[in-house]
Amino acid sequence: MRFNPEEITSVLRAELERFESTVDVAEVGTVLEVGDGIARIYGLEKAAAGEMLEFENGTRAQVFNLEEGSIGAVVLGSDQDLHEGMTVRRTGQLLQVPVGLGLVGRVVDALGNPLDGKGPVQAEATRPVEMIAPGIADRQPVKEPLQTGIKAIDSMTPIGRGQRELIIGDRKTGKTAIAVDTIINQRSEDVVCVYVAVGQKDSTVAAVVEDLKRTGAMDYTIVVVASASAPAPMQYVAPYAGCAMAEHLMYNHKRHTLVVYDDLSKQAVAYRQLSLLLRRPPGREAYPGDVFYLHSRLLERAVKLSNDLGGGSLTALPIIETQEGEVSAYIPTNVISITDGQIYLQPDLFRANIRPAVDVGISVSRVGGNAQVKAMKHKKVAGGLRLNLAAFRELEAFAQLGTDLDAATQAQLDRGRRMVELLKQPQFQPMAVIDQVMSIFAGANGFLDKVPVPKVADYERRMLAYVKDNHAPFYEGLVKDKALTAEVEAELSRILGQFTEAYLAGKAPDPR
Repeated sequence: MRFNPEEITSVLRAELERFESTVDVAEVGTVLEVGDGIARIYGLEKAAAGEMLEFENGTRAQVFNLEEGSIGAVVLGSDQDLHEGMTVRRTGQLLQVPVGLGLVGRVVDALGNPLDGKGPVQAEATRPVEMIAPGIADRQPVKEPLQTGIKAIDSMTPIGRGQRELIIGDRKTGKTAIAVDTIINQRSEDVVCVYVAVGQKDSTVAAVVEDLKRTGAMDYTIVVVASASAPAPMQYVAPYAGCAMAEHLMYNHKRHTLVVYDDLSKQAVAYRQLSLLLRRPPGREAYPGDVFYLHSRLLERAVKLSNDLGGGSLTALPIIETQEGEVSAYIPTNVISITDGQIYLQPDLFRANIRPAVDVGISVSRVGGNAQVKAMKHKKVAGGLRLNLAAFRELEAFAQLGTDLDAATQAQLDRGRRMVELLKQPQFQPMAVIDQVMSIFAGANGFLDKVPVPKVADYERRMLAYVKDNHAPFYEGLVKDKALTAEVEAELSRILGQFTEAYLAGKAPDPR
C-alpha cells in the first residue's frame, strides 16, 4: 500500500488546528487546619501575599501570612464547611470587588454580593480592593468645599473635596448622625456617596438604610455592610472594598465621591483578631505593629485628582469611637495623625442637648478657609466665630463661680448663649450654605441680642423664609455669587434690621 505524504500532512495539520487542550494547570495545596476564620495551608509555595485562594467547595480566602512550611489565609465567608485535608488552589489574582454605576442604590457585602434582595449587581468591571494611593503629581490642592449642611461644621471645621476629616467621640454622641446628614446634603451637590458599616449591629445598619431611603439619598449612595455578625475577615476587607467602588467612579466616570467609614476602630479590632490568630507579634494594646499601615494605606487614597486625570475627588470621613473620651488611646492617635483634621463630639454637650455636640476647642480642619465659600469666610460671619465661642466657654465656666460680672462680660455671655442655640440643628435637616451664612451673620452682628434664647430657632426659621419670600432677587444674587461685598453686607444688615424690629414687635410673618 502506498501513502501519499501530502495527504498525511494535510490531515495532521487539520487535526492539530482542531485540537484543544483541556488540561487545567493549577497549583494545589492542602488544608492543614482551619478555624476562627483562619486556614493554614500546605503546598502553595508560590502563593503571593494578598492573593485569592479557592477551596474545593467554592469558598474563597486571602493569603495573609507567608511562612516557611505553610501559608496562613483568612477565609472570606463561613468556615463551617471547611475541614482538614481539603484541596485549595491558587487563582493568581488579588482580591477584587465589582464596581460601577450599577452598584449605586444597592446594599452589598464586603465582596460586592447583594444583601437587599434586588437581584444580581449589574457591575461594569471588577477592581482590586488594595490600590496604591495617587502620587503628588496626580493630585491638586484641596480647595473646593464639600458642604455638610451642618452649621457648626461648615462654619468652623470646613471639609473640602479630597480631604480626610475624622469624626471622633464616645458611643452615642451623634457620629453616625453627622455622617448621614452629610450624605443627605449631597443630593444637590452631584456627589456619589459610599457608606461602609463595619462591626455595626444589623438593626443599626437597617435604620441608617431606611433613613437614606426616606430622604431620597439612596438614589446616589452605595451601602457596604460587614456587620457585627460578619466574620472578622469581612470586617477587615469592607473599608477597602468601599474605597475601591468610589475610586472607580472617580477615575472612570470623573465623579466626586464621599466615603464614610463607620467605624475604623471596629476594623482595627477585627485586624487584631486575625493577626493574633495567625500568631503575629502583638504590640501596644495587643494590636500588631502594622496597624498604623492598615489605616494609612486606606485613608491616603482620599484625593482631589489633577485636571489631567479628570479632576474627580474622593473625600473620606472615617469614624473612630473613643472609650470615656480617651482621645490619646492608640487607634485614635494613629488616625488623628493620618487625617487632615477631626470633629470631636463631646458627651457632656450631647447630654446638655447641644446637638451636634461639636467641641470647638479640640475640633480642627487643617484645610481651613480654603474649603469655604467667600461669604462664609467673611470676618463678620465665620471669621471670628471659633474664637468667640471658645472665649464664651471660658467665661461661662468662670461665671459659674457666682462672681459679679460687668456689663460687657454679661453681654458677651448673652451673645454666646444665643450663638450656641443658633448652632444647634435637628437631624435630617441639612441647611444650604447661604442660609447658614445669613443665620450666623445675624447672630454674630447683634441682631439676636434682644431675642429670648428659647426663641432663637423660631427667629432663624422665620428670618430665612422672610428673606426668600420678600427679597428674592437679593437672595438669588447671594446664592449665585456666594460673596459678601460691602454693598451686600449693608443690604443684608438693612433687611435683618427690618425683620428683627418686626419680630420683636410680634409682627413678623410665620411661614407655617
